[in-house]
Amino acid sequence: MALATRTDKRPSMTRTLWDSTIGKKTVMAVSGLIMLLYLVAHMVGNLKIFFGPEEINHYAHWLRTVGEPFMHYEWTLWLVRGVLVAAVVAHATSAYQLSRLDIRARPTKYVHKKAQATFATRTMRWGGVILGLFIVWHILDLTTGTVHPGGYEHLHPYQNIIDTFSTWYGNVIYIVAVVALGLHVRHGLWSAAQTLGVGTATRDRVLKPLAGGLALVLTVGFVSVPVAVMTGLVS
Repeated sequence: MALATRTDKRPSMTRTLWDSTIGKKTVMAVSGLIMLLYLVAHMVGNLKIFFGPEEINHYAHWLRTVGEPFMHYEWTLWLVRGVLVAAVVAHATSAYQLSRLDIRARPTKYVHKKAQATFATRTMRWGGVILGLFIVWHILDLTTGTVHPGGYEHLHPYQNIIDTFSTWYGNVIYIVAVVALGLHVRHGLWSAAQTLGVGTATRDRVLKPLAGGLALVLTVGFVSVPVAVMTGLVS
């Protein structure tokens, strides 16, 4: 009698981790931290506009020459972009799948909302959607120039930024997105710490103010640019 051969394959460890709730939360936390590091660096780069056109325009050129001569022109920049795209996709995918799991686990809405749920917590999902749409607009505006309101100039971010924030809709879109970003970071950083096992009852007393402080710094830092253009401080 011939032995029956097994055709089923055990899923890989990576697949098993991804299929679990904790795995998705870990992917969401790590990808969120990668994007947070980028946001801090991006904010610092944006603030160079206060030092004049030569400073920020030179910075835009420097970003494309990082790593030379080992790295070819713009290779490092494209590598960073690739990591960011992967982080955004991983973050959005894990967030969506976690929300679907949550809906299936609780098909009936709660009669009473939890009192401790903050505004940021309740708006995390919509904040993510707002930020996703903003990223598309931001790239088309200041990276490719496709929807730029003025005469887009490559490697001249100073004038391009002024063009964008000289329009009412450019300011509204940007400020709304930055406020959503601040709320997202405030809740997301603390949640990431819990997922990665950093948070404890004692550390929470430090983590929560830290998350709020970082969210405030990012919000003020990013919003300061359109405000400076609107008030004529940068022109």
